[in-house]
Amino acid sequence: MAAPSVVVVGAGQGGTETAAALRGRGFSGRITLVGAEDALPYQRPPLSKGYLTGGTPADELPLRPRSFFAAQDIELVTGTPVTAIDPDGMRISLAQGGGRRVSLRYDHLVLATGARPRVLPVPGASLAGVHTLGDQRDALALRAELRPGAHLLVVGGGFVGLELASTARLLGLEVTVVEAAARVMGRSASAALAEHLTAGHRAHGARVLTRREVVALRGDDTGRVRVAELDGGERVPADVVVMGVGVLPRTGLAADAGLPVGDGVLVDRTLRAGDPAVHAIGDCARFPSPHAGRPLRLESVQNASDQARCVAADICGAPEPYTAVPWFWTEQCGLRVQIAGSTAGHDRTVVSGDVAGGRFSVFCFAGERLVGVESVNRPADHMITRRLLAEGGAALPSAAEVSHPDFDLRKHRRARQPQ
Repeated sequence: MAAPSVVVVGAGQGGTETAAALRGRGFSGRITLVGAEDALPYQRPPLSKGYLTGGTPADELPLRPRSFFAAQDIELVTGTPVTAIDPDGMRISLAQGGGRRVSLRYDHLVLATGARPRVLPVPGASLAGVHTLGDQRDALALRAELRPGAHLLVVGGGFVGLELASTARLLGLEVTVVEAAARVMGRSASAALAEHLTAGHRAHGARVLTRREVVALRGDDTGRVRVAELDGGERVPADVVVMGVGVLPRTGLAADAGLPVGDGVLVDRTLRAGDPAVHAIGDCARFPSPHAGRPLRLESVQNASDQARCVAADICGAPEPYTAVPWFWTEQCGLRVQIAGSTAGHDRTVVSGDVAGGRFSVFCFAGERLVGVESVNRPADHMITRRLLAEGGAALPSAAEVSHPDFDLRKHRRARQPQ
């Protein structure tokens, strides 16, 4: 009997980690990793930070050297979009040059198709100088326009938008951030953290506007953007515009194949996508989270990597529910922010540490249950909390305990460790 074959669609963090984890577990069948971009699989976090400044050169972006794929007997197919999935025939169709199409058969299919940036539907969105940031090609185009003294308008105060704002200030640009919600990072951060980050950006010279919306972009005679019009009539100079208004999961292949979709490919606890031979992971997958108590779709390197290892284990005959604690990180204005847990549903916060000195943590509670911690330049708090959240139950500190002036997270952790 022939060894089973695995096809992974999407050569980003999750897809590449799936292929590597399968070989790491001793999987001996054929592995094919298919990517639409004509490049070695690469890291995306530096695209909004060091890659724009030149601090992270292009040759440091690849996740693995080309020799890795040959050594691990992983067939890497790049520059080749997948056009269709046939779940009944267990095949995928590939688009190749000259309109020629070929197909690949699979025993297991892993969808790691990621997400694409949203574009704000306003007049002028297609002018020259208006960018989104989703891949290395986008970053290259943007990097060429980030010149000292130019005016950069960032639409959206989320992770990517704020990282870009911080990077652009380092490069000497004049920066304005326009966020439609009441605070930056409104979907992913507490009010205390958002306020601290906003103050940090303003201290570094960026203008941060909340509860404001861009209603139109206006260009010059050459078709290049020059001005942004905001609600209320204000006009903001804009030589370069970046839209950081979220992403849309790439679910078209799954939907066309009849797999369940709803803001992501819907998967079960073992990340199977409504078909025993198909998994979905990373930014494109919506999974039941035991930590959030509801389905989540997470856009993070950690989630993609952890789900890749979970799927590899399942394919290799060692299925386990996906229960990893979510965590994220970002660097902005000299602040390293790490978030552990799922804080979106919190209704109470307790701040511990030195806020004025820029070293503190925000403990987020839903009722009396700790659901996550946001740490600013406090990596120890982050690491300890991740372990506590993984253990759950009695290991977690209460709001009353954290509020006590003598509360020490390390001592709390030691006291809860099994003897």
